[in-house]
Amino acid sequence: MAAEKAAKAVRLVVSDIDGTLVDKDKKLTDATIAAVKRLRDRGIAFTVISARPMSGIQPLLEPLKLDEDVGAFNGGIVFRRDGTIVSHHTIDADVARGVIEMVADEQVDTWVFADDQWFATDGEGPHTKSERVSSNQEPVIRADFDDLLDRADKITFVSDDEDRLRALYERAHGRYGEQATIAQSQTYYLDVTALAANKGDGVAALARSNGVDLSDTAVIGDQRNDLPMLRRAGLPIAMGNAPDDVKAQASKVTRSNDEDGVAHAIDTIILPSTENAK
Repeated sequence: MAAEKAAKAVRLVVSDIDGTLVDKDKKLTDATIAAVKRLRDRGIAFTVISARPMSGIQPLLEPLKLDEDVGAFNGGIVFRRDGTIVSHHTIDADVARGVIEMVADEQVDTWVFADDQWFATDGEGPHTKSERVSSNQEPVIRADFDDLLDRADKITFVSDDEDRLRALYERAHGRYGEQATIAQSQTYYLDVTALAANKGDGVAALARSNGVDLSDTAVIGDQRNDLPMLRRAGLPIAMGNAPDDVKAQASKVTRSNDEDGVAHAIDTIILPSTENAK
């Protein structure tokens, strides 16, 4: 676990969504909604950043009464509840074409997110049902993505073969790691987004939009694509269901997402630390 940082009053909380804010059925619980309200009642802002597209985040904004800027595609798009886009970064076209070519002979499903749509090679893959919920839309099935690759927000390679996906990560990161953000948002998802579309830069943008220093920001996440924000925030919190290497980068660990881990973190870590910092 990362060394604990000096206590400061938290003024902003930024949460990941899948595996963190929502349960295994991708639902917000009443306990989480109530805990976010308790934060606001104490004058602490709350927002989210996720690998999800805008369409997958928008249904959560009303229940959470979330009017702050939020981050989609790991911060590739920062937008507001009314649909206003604050900033937008897409994958470099040469990188997009390069990673697509790289997996041509690999046994993985490919998803491309562009033009506010989800395009997929397989509409019945093992994780397509879950993604229908996460993205809040139906996939457009096609075999070729070439016409989309000059404006792709995210490319995701999907496989339950963890060794295959990890090897693909090593290859893609080795070739394009300085030109794009390449990270696993789940053990079965390998995501490619724009270089600026990473949760470290994303949480910095969300902090600026709220007029808050990163040192006064708490973040909560569960996967390796959350590492950039866990390393930059003043109070990094990992979920109980996070891998050990993610937990190692956090100052605190809360319960799992199926145990209302975000609510637990708010009530037992964030609010008490804020009180102690006064």
